[in-house]
Amino acid sequence: MPSSTGPSIDTITEGGRVTQVGEGQEADEVAPSVMTFGAPAVGEVLAERYELAEHINDDSAGRQVWRGVDVILRRPVAVVLRYPGGDSAKEMLQAAVAASRVIHPNLVGVYDAIDEEDRAYVVREWVDGHSLRELVADGVLDPARATSIAHAIAGAISAIHATGMVHGNLHPGTVMVGDDGRVVLADARTDGADTPETDVRAVGGVLYYALTGHWPHAEASLTSGEGRRARTALADAVRDASGTIAAPRQVRAGVPAYLDDLTMDLLDSQLPVPSSDILAAELSRLDAAAEEQYLDSGPLRFTSGDDGGPDLPATGGRRMLIGVAALLVVALVGLILGINALVGGSPADDQAGPTPTAGTSNEPAAAGDPDPPLAKPQKVALKGSQVRVIDPGGTRTELDGVEKVVDGNPNEAWETETYKTDSKFGRNKPGMGILIDLGELRSVTSVQVQLSEGGASAELRSGDKNYDANSAGDKDLVEAYKRVGLPIDKSDGSGATMTFSSFEPDQKYRYLLLWITDLPEIDAGKYKLGVQEITVNSR
Repeated sequence: MPSSTGPSIDTITEGGRVTQVGEGQEADEVAPSVMTFGAPAVGEVLAERYELAEHINDDSAGRQVWRGVDVILRRPVAVVLRYPGGDSAKEMLQAAVAASRVIHPNLVGVYDAIDEEDRAYVVREWVDGHSLRELVADGVLDPARATSIAHAIAGAISAIHATGMVHGNLHPGTVMVGDDGRVVLADARTDGADTPETDVRAVGGVLYYALTGHWPHAEASLTSGEGRRARTALADAVRDASGTIAAPRQVRAGVPAYLDDLTMDLLDSQLPVPSSDILAAELSRLDAAAEEQYLDSGPLRFTSGDDGGPDLPATGGRRMLIGVAALLVVALVGLILGINALVGGSPADDQAGPTPTAGTSNEPAAAGDPDPPLAKPQKVALKGSQVRVIDPGGTRTELDGVEKVVDGNPNEAWETETYKTDSKFGRNKPGMGILIDLGELRSVTSVQVQLSEGGASAELRSGDKNYDANSAGDKDLVEAYKRVGLPIDKSDGSGATMTFSSFEPDQKYRYLLLWITDLPEIDAGKYKLGVQEITVNSR
C-alpha cells in the first residue's frame, strides 16, 4: 500500500492482493481525467534517484501515484506526481516538507519533495498492508485491537502536535495497518481550520469506526473554522430519532464499558478533550492492560479544571492522588514506629499485651475496613440437561443435539436447518434461541459463544422463570425475557465468537437466553448456523 498525499481512496489488485493507495477525505469521488502530456514512463528515473516501476493509480486531484525504487538506498518508495508544479503544487509540497520534519514510528515517512515547475512530486514510504477502512469492511475489530490502533494513532498525533502542527485529515482511509502489524498515519493536510482538538476528536471517531463499522461524520469531523470536512460514503454513526449517536455498546456486544465511555467522551462536543499526549498515555495504559483477561479499568472521563490548569483525565488524576496519599500514610506509619522503637514504646504498650499480627484476629472486620477483593470469574459447569432449544412459531424439528453446546467439544455443534432466501430464518419465524438454566442465581461476568460461522446476529436475554417446552411456552418466554447482552451488528464478520459482558455487578441471573435473529450465509441464498460451545463465567 503506497502512501500518498492524495485525497481519494482507490484500490488495485496486485498479485492477487488488494493494495490501498491514496488516503484523502473525499474518498468516494470519481477521479477526473488525468492530463497525460509529459507523463513519465516505467523505468524513468526522477531526480537521478527514484526509478518508476509501476503506475498504480490516479487520485481525484489528478495526481499520479507510482510505485518506485530509490536506486541509491535500494528501497521501495511511493511517488506522487502532480502536473503542473509551481504555485499549483505549493500546498502539496509544503505539507510534505512539514510532515518530513516529524519522525515517529507510527507516521508514514516522507523522503523528498521536488518541484520541477512543469511537474512536482513527493517521495514517500511504501507501506504494504491495508487501510483501516479496508480492514473494517471485512468485519469490525475486537476491542483490544481497536485500542491498540487508537493508541498508535494517538502517539502519532501527539508527535505532530509537539511540533506545533496539526494533522487535519485523520479518518479510516489515512490509518494504515501494515502486513507486519505496524500502524501508521498518512496524508496530513491541514487547511488552517483544524486544531489539535479536531485531531483528538477524530481519534474518537477512529475508535467508533473500528468498534462499530460506522463513521460519526459530524462528531469526528468537527472543525473550528468554516464548515466541516467533506463527507465520504462511509456509513454514518447509528443514531436515534433525535440524531444522537448510539454508543458502541448499543451497536454491538462485547465492548468494555471503559472503552465505550472513552469513545463517547471524545465525540461529545460538550466535553473538553485532553491534550493528545495525555490521550496517548491513557490509551497506552489501556493497550497494555488489554492483555489481561480481567481488566478493571476506570473510564477516561474529561473535566474542565476550575483553576485554569490543563484538563486531566479524572480517573488517572484520582489514581495518582490515591497513590501519593498511600505513600504518605506508609511514611507516617514508619516514622511513628521508628520513634516508638527509639523511646522504648509507651506504658500503654507494656499493658496491652502482644499485638496480633495481620490475618490472625477472629474479630469481624470493622465497618470502615475495605471490601475483600472480588473472586476471579470461574467457568460454570453446565450439563446437557441445563440447556434446551427455544423455537417459537417453528416446526420444532431442530431441537435435538443442543447438549453439544456445553459438552466441551468445539468440534460438535447444535445446528439450525438450512434456510433459503433470507437470513431471518427464511421469514418463517422471528428467531431461535438456546435457554441456559444455571441451576441457581449467580453473578455473571461474561458469556462466550463459539459459532460455526461469523456474521450472525444475536443478543442475550434473561428472565426469572422457565416456561413449558412447547411452541406457546417458547413464545411467552421470548416475550417475557429482557435483553441483558446487546445485539451483535449483522455486519460483524470479524470472527465466529461472540462475547457478552454487559452484566450488572450486583444483579444475579438463573436463566439466560441466547436469542439468534440472523443467520450467516453459507452458500448463495442459503443460511445456517451452528452453536459449538457456550461458556458462562461467574464469580
